[in-house]
Amino acid sequence: MFKKNPTPVPPSVTPTERITSVLGPGINWQGNLRGSGGVRIEGTFEGEISVRGMVVVGETGRVTCENLRANTVIVAGAVRGSITAEKLEIRSTGRVWGDVITVAFATEEGAFLRGQVRMEERVELNLEPPADAPLQVEPGSPAP
Repeated sequence: MFKKNPTPVPPSVTPTERITSVLGPGINWQGNLRGSGGVRIEGTFEGEISVRGMVVVGETGRVTCENLRANTVIVAGAVRGSITAEKLEIRSTGRVWGDVITVAFATEEGAFLRGQVRMEERVELNLEPPADAPLQVEPGSPAP
């Protein structure tokens, strides 16, 4: 009687929930990462990240950016910068120095967060590229 029909989500807006790109251990990268897809960072990344999809910072991953924006962020390594995500998970080995804005937040015992957490009912990511744009890496100057 009071059933609410769910609004269908167009497939082009659905975020990618699998890893399509990897920045391996031993790789140092400076630049901007934008687009749609899933990325796993096991090396060092410095720049801006704005991804429609998933960002995983592995145990050996080190990310420095003003604001990491993605649908889902999983941190098992270190992030220095604010995180805006619909879903954030900080694993037991994860370290975050920065403020967090999220809808869903989970941590494991041993996780570290220095910053404020603001939980919202909905998060506007304001991702610039269209949902069907491929993942793009804009290189900056090489890391030392």
